[in-house]
Amino acid sequence: MREYEDKEALIGEIEKTAALFLQEFDDVSDADGDLRLEGVDKTPREMLAYQLGWMELIRGWDRDEAAGKTVVTPAPGYKWNQMGALYGQFYSQYGAQSLTELGRMFSKASADMVEWLCCFTDEELFVSGGRKWAQSTPSGWPVWKWVHMNTAAPFKTFRSKARKWKKLRAALHA
Repeated sequence: MREYEDKEALIGEIEKTAALFLQEFDDVSDADGDLRLEGVDKTPREMLAYQLGWMELIRGWDRDEAAGKTVVTPAPGYKWNQMGALYGQFYSQYGAQSLTELGRMFSKASADMVEWLCCFTDEELFVSGGRKWAQSTPSGWPVWKWVHMNTAAPFKTFRSKARKWKKLRAALHA
């Protein structure tokens, strides 16, 4: 897993990978947003919904902790061995949105994530125990790992999936 020397490096990577990921959808029509192609496990709409869902979950955990609420990870009604069902919830939650709207929502969510991260000290981000919710999860990771594993890392991975999806779509229409 990639390491970061400080908060600014993490933020820079999120901003860079978010922009590159989102660009992959510039030439995808809304009509193709739900096109499932063999060899790629998610549609374009699902890729964006997945990212939106995870960014909201992490920020929600932090909001709940700050409000003195009991933080439920990964989400109320879901256990860590039920990720497929949780992703299905993301797809349902965002599935009615156009790709343009999902892109707008993604841009806002990633900008909000960066703004949220600016409020952390490096110690809160990089030292275990920076947030109770991060310690209550099975991994016990510090906050930065949760952020990285649910922003920069999948933005990069899903960018590759989006590129593969576009190549397969082009071959289908050739």
